[in-house]
Amino acid sequence: MLTKKTQTQIQLVQKRLKQQLANYRSRPGQNQLIAEIAHTIAGSYHRHNRIALVEAGTGTGKSLAYLLAAIPYVLTHNKTLVIATATVALQEQLVAKDLPFFQQHSGLDFEFCLVKGRQRYACIERLQELLQQPELFPDSSSKHQAVAAKLLKAWQQRHWLGDSDSLPFAVPDALWQQIQADPYHCHRASRRHQHCPFHLARAEISGSQVLVTNQAFLLADLEAGSAQLPPPEDCVYVIDEGHHLVDSARSFLAASAPLLGQEVWLEKALKFSQRMQANLPESALKTAIKLQERIDDYRRDYQPVKLQLPAFITSWFQNQPQHRFADAALPLLLSQQAESLAKSSRQVLNQLELLHQKVREAMAEQQLPGKAISTTLQELSYFDQRFSQQQALWQLWAEPQQSPAYQARWVEQPEPTSSHIIGCASPLKVQAQLERLLFRPAFACVLCSATLTALNSFNYPLRELGLEQLEGVRTLKVESPFAYAEQGQILLPKMQHEPTADGYTAELCQLLPAYLPDGQASLVLFASYWQMNQVAEALRAQGFELLVQGEAARQQLLEQHQQQVQQQKTSILFGTQSFAEGLNLPGALLTNLVITKLPFAVPTSPLEEAMSEAISRQGGNPFLQLTVPATAKKLVQACGRLLRQEQDSGQIVILDRRLVTKAYGKAMLDALPPFKRSIHY
Repeated sequence: MLTKKTQTQIQLVQKRLKQQLANYRSRPGQNQLIAEIAHTIAGSYHRHNRIALVEAGTGTGKSLAYLLAAIPYVLTHNKTLVIATATVALQEQLVAKDLPFFQQHSGLDFEFCLVKGRQRYACIERLQELLQQPELFPDSSSKHQAVAAKLLKAWQQRHWLGDSDSLPFAVPDALWQQIQADPYHCHRASRRHQHCPFHLARAEISGSQVLVTNQAFLLADLEAGSAQLPPPEDCVYVIDEGHHLVDSARSFLAASAPLLGQEVWLEKALKFSQRMQANLPESALKTAIKLQERIDDYRRDYQPVKLQLPAFITSWFQNQPQHRFADAALPLLLSQQAESLAKSSRQVLNQLELLHQKVREAMAEQQLPGKAISTTLQELSYFDQRFSQQQALWQLWAEPQQSPAYQARWVEQPEPTSSHIIGCASPLKVQAQLERLLFRPAFACVLCSATLTALNSFNYPLRELGLEQLEGVRTLKVESPFAYAEQGQILLPKMQHEPTADGYTAELCQLLPAYLPDGQASLVLFASYWQMNQVAEALRAQGFELLVQGEAARQQLLEQHQQQVQQQKTSILFGTQSFAEGLNLPGALLTNLVITKLPFAVPTSPLEEAMSEAISRQGGNPFLQLTVPATAKKLVQACGRLLRQEQDSGQIVILDRRLVTKAYGKAMLDALPPFKRSIHY
């Protein structure tokens, strides 16, 4: 239960923060958020299932609310607050703005840090080796070495923190992959690596009571048995941007790997194992021999795939780069070999790990030549990555499927007529995995977002997350404090064509200029790049000056937009779905938002097709159960671009008649913020 002492502390901290916030206005919605989250974490509603889903409208002060509710509790109960976001932008806001403010003015004694994946850090030892022994890096070039020299100097002069997010200049991806930290090279047991950026960053975790990370890293760490973060029973999780959690989990649990062209690296792996037999001390000989045997086993299991797969290619890729296996039913060959390949690749990985331990022991006892150490570690890392990809794919493909299938399985051919074929698999549902990894072991878990519900209901996210039958789960929807009806309107001009009709784009080109007022800042959102570019070309022919997504970097476009608004000029931004979420244009930076058509996702990706297929197999309607709720959430996100502050105002124009003519239109309109409406039908 939430003790009186903790309640009093929360109230005291809130009072201190109010005094430091300029133009602070009491927000009943924020107080409701604080109380609900605090009671959930304290177990007031359920002793074990301390889980809440919270939708907090724009302007409610969501971040400050969960910090107020959670930090006093974790400090007095020896827990850790882990905040997991979906975007880097929100992580940066929390670490650079919200948490420093809270730390400075709350009166609470705590530390916080940003936790990122290992691959986001450089290994300084590898960076130095690339400069001193470039022959150890087969993909190295003089250009890479010049960039590496500048990087090392920046690190030594403390102008660079050693991570990919604080790079002082552009670094080619190929170079970064050669110098990024990995568990083989950058091992904390090695004295040479104790001051590498990754280990310095990890040292901050033990001294921090608040950790900020992303959802993908959180899931990976939970799957690894809390390799970096504290165990879940000691953590209060706040999953911010919680509407992304299912997609984050699905992406994390998916797998892809090349199906053809393995002979070259398998031959290298065999030669590596043979060289280890010759170079390592006798104590490691058995492990090196066993590795060679396991690689031979894998190659034997792979031979049928290598021999027969080319015969499938013509039938799979007829004028299309992807081929999905209906009901996840693999061809007999792949189905027969999947279990054997999953097992043999796992055995290779086990032997690689054992060999890594033997190499470490040989290094500690100086039984391995110095020049051979880096090469050996580099090869271990390379083969681990290759076999890990294969193991993840074949493990998913080996799982038996029923009807309806619970996986999407497909193959891709990135280049036409290429023999480079990639096998892919993704779970359709992630309820069981989220329960196992997160919801069941967590001390407490709060999911929050500005768009968590779909069509004004929590049923959709509860079902997606697997929480609909779990006792004690709380749901709360807190409306935005903005006076929507007074500050703006939603306008639906009369359209002759639906967006699916041939004449829609021409009508859009004709009608849109009337809804781009002079002297204002407009954002026009499109559902496709093709249509955006068609309309841009037509409007430019009429004399309009436009800032179009894709014609310059996103940040550059936004800076140009801001300059034009500050000079009181008309500024018109054209963007697609990525501009409909996470874009913050407060005040005069956006007064006119145009949504050309409802953001329906066309189920053309193998994953979306498989999800629709599974619903149909169960007698459901994929359009109503999947597409409409997802589109409604995207529409709410898009409309959320207009008002970012309480004093903002403007209008939203939606040029899609389906909101009026289709049965689902009213439910979508009713899910939008309560702007004044002007419907010309």
